Amino acid sequence: MSAFSKYLTAKNSTIAGGVLLVLYLLKQRIRTRKQNSRKSTEVVINTEKDGKKDRAAVDKVFFLRILRILRIMVPRLFCMETGYLVFIASMLVARTYCDVWMIQNGTMIESAIIGRSTKDFKIYLFSFIKFMPLIALVNNFLKLGLNELKLRFRERLTKNLYDQYLQGFTYYKMGNLDNRIANADQLLTQDVEKFCNSVVDLYSNLSKPLLDIGLYIFKLTSAIGAQGPAIMMAYLLISGLFLTRLRRPIGKMTVTEQRYEGEYRYVNSRLITNSEEIAFYNGNTREKQTIHTTFNKLVDHLHNFIFFRFSMGFVDSIIAKYVATVVGYLVVSRPFLNLADPRHLHSTHSELLEDYYQSGRMLLRMSQALGRIVLAGREMTRLSGFTARITELMKVLKELNAGKYERTMVSQHDTEKDTAEKLMLVPGSGQIVNRDNIIKFERTPLATPNGDILIRDLTFEVRSGTNVLVCGPNGCGKSSLFRVLGELWPLFGGHLTKPDRGKLFYVPQRPYMTLGTLRDQVIYPDTCEDQRKKGISDQVLKEYLDNVQLGHILEREGGWDTVQDWMDVLSGGEKQRMAMARLFYHKPQFAILDECTSAVSVDVEDYIYSHCRTVGITLFTVSHRKSLWKHHEYYLHMDGRGNYEFKPITEETAEFGS
Repeated sequence: MSAFSKYLTAKNSTIAGGVLLVLYLLKQRIRTRKQNSRKSTEVVINTEKDGKKDRAAVDKVFFLRILRILRIMVPRLFCMETGYLVFIASMLVARTYCDVWMIQNGTMIESAIIGRSTKDFKIYLFSFIKFMPLIALVNNFLKLGLNELKLRFRERLTKNLYDQYLQGFTYYKMGNLDNRIANADQLLTQDVEKFCNSVVDLYSNLSKPLLDIGLYIFKLTSAIGAQGPAIMMAYLLISGLFLTRLRRPIGKMTVTEQRYEGEYRYVNSRLITNSEEIAFYNGNTREKQTIHTTFNKLVDHLHNFIFFRFSMGFVDSIIAKYVATVVGYLVVSRPFLNLADPRHLHSTHSELLEDYYQSGRMLLRMSQALGRIVLAGREMTRLSGFTARITELMKVLKELNAGKYERTMVSQHDTEKDTAEKLMLVPGSGQIVNRDNIIKFERTPLATPNGDILIRDLTFEVRSGTNVLVCGPNGCGKSSLFRVLGELWPLFGGHLTKPDRGKLFYVPQRPYMTLGTLRDQVIYPDTCEDQRKKGISDQVLKEYLDNVQLGHILEREGGWDTVQDWMDVLSGGEKQRMAMARLFYHKPQFAILDECTSAVSVDVEDYIYSHCRTVGITLFTVSHRKSLWKHHEYYLHMDGRGNYEFKPITEETAEFGS
């Protein structure tokens, strides 16, 4: 050891560090060239979708992304989040000083034991007992601050994302018009939580070692000189660069893991949502196969991730912990093993022992702090994966709210003419004019978001008081027409004159029942406060239920404020009648009824349609019941081949059928 220590001079250490750094940079450059040449041959094979994926790595882009998200989580200089950041920093400083004090006090206790001094032993032991509550309090205050900061970061980021996600119809567009985000629920819940936890943990795991290093460098410089800490810092730089390079795949693997987790959650939620249909088909075996396939894909990836982390953990442990400890021993041993060192020329054995214990433990703690910083790079690489996913979500939300969306165009057997027409279609190029008591399409192409043209030139006009029956085969464009009317789908051209969207109401075949009270089912999406502002009493709500023959449900379920799972409590016919009571509450200018009375008896249906005319609600009805023709003046028939008819309903058209 002494023979080796005398060669461990500042000059030799600097030369060795420089040689290692040059070798590492040369190796990195050669590897980068190989990867670039490999990528150039693989570009043709990769799909465009894969090419657009943002890579997850600790680089300049990562830091720009994290700064952008931090501005959301810490919106201004003086806020609770800033307070918690300062509080955690102060607790970390206090904990570092506690560690230094415990090292010094522990050294004095051991010196007293070795020197057989009962008096000193009791003094320093009593000091340790006296400071135990304070040290425990500091540690738990630190945990409190970290947990509160995680929760506040998650609250800020979640509310910001949901403000964008639920702005207008963005939530609809993300799932139906844009296919860049497959599992928004996964991103908004699990990924946000993991991101916030990872950010706060990284803040703690970097701040504490940096404070430790700063304090121990100051203490050790006065004890063993500046050369020892300088060697440790050089080792930190070299090992950090080396390990950061090795950890690069972690970011990409984290992104893949979260995507597979989202797919696994989706197939399970899909099974619950469609359980009745699957049960009728006896599809349990097929669904089991689908779930197992998705789960096995996730498990295979996790196996690979676990083995990669195992190999990286082994390298991390060797380089960041044990080799760092060896370097620490070599550094701290120099002034003791060098007999000519002026520091210990006249020191006694007990003074040497006390100095070694104190300096050695500080250097050991410093090497451990350096190791934690190196290991924090692993957490930062994993954080880059979550950051890439959250940033992608924010980017898509911003573009959707600005009216931009991206969707893979999938259409088979396209002719050259169809392709040219698709290229001419520009989402949002049509003009929408808001005007009361009229719906007018003027040379408007009816097309799906991925560019399939259903009707090239749709032109008709409907004024309030004129009910229209919409008919045609499945896939002809009936639902597409209503989505354009509801501004869910973009207008690809022409002019559309219609009332504000709040004056249009859509009643589907399977009505949505919200979570909440019985009153909420009638007034949805209004709240109780909105009901009071409109001046509508509960007695009027009761009349709406009576109009659809649901008055008995108020007594059956126990009053307006009863909370139930109304999707299960109400039958199919009751849900459809509840949706019509909701329609009477809102009293829109126009209502779109999409086979919404298919589970209602003919006499009740007849009364509902008559009441709509009485209260002045103009109807667009999709139905196959000829009994409803008498409630309509016009029909709009689409044949599914791009043609349509808009004509009055007369005796001659009564045989037409829907």
